[in-house]
Amino acid sequence: MSERISARERLLKAAAELFYRDGVGATGIDTITAHAGVAKMSLYNNFASKSDLVKAYLDARLEEWHVLYRERLATAVTSREKLLAVFDSYVDHAELAYGWGFRGCGLLNAAAELPFGDAGRATVAFQKDEVEQLFKDYLRQMKPERDAAIDETAEHLSFVLEGAMARAGLDGHDGRLKAARRIAISIVDQL
Repeated sequence: MSERISARERLLKAAAELFYRDGVGATGIDTITAHAGVAKMSLYNNFASKSDLVKAYLDARLEEWHVLYRERLATAVTSREKLLAVFDSYVDHAELAYGWGFRGCGLLNAAAELPFGDAGRATVAFQKDEVEQLFKDYLRQMKPERDAAIDETAEHLSFVLEGAMARAGLDGHDGRLKAARRIAISIVDQL
């Protein structure tokens, strides 16, 4: 017997694919409900508005990345391996999007379409700040004597990773993310 998928789950799945593939602004409510195979009223029974659905989509993407990161972290032993697990989790997240046509970071893509002050942008900012803080934490564990350089180095790693994700989105594959990992190793080795 197959498990019944709720209308909310179907809507979130449809929104995830359509928002990522086509963009938030280009994806209307009718398209989402048709893709999910639910009535329009189901959307409004589960979400107060399209904006609420977008926020739920972004929260789900954030949790999806957290799961991938925790999986990578589970096999990392050293602080260096934990730092590199962040890069590896981005490669893993990219692989999940290939079926939809890889376009880079779904969080940043959506944030670029949202107005300043939108709750969804706060979710994206949270994830980017979280990544930079992880870099700071792991660098401090690795090189406590270099405390003065840690914040700047973590920012550099963050820029390398996010820049690589943007370029990977243009390329349509994860090659830039793998290059970013190699650059990160070089940066850490020089610290």
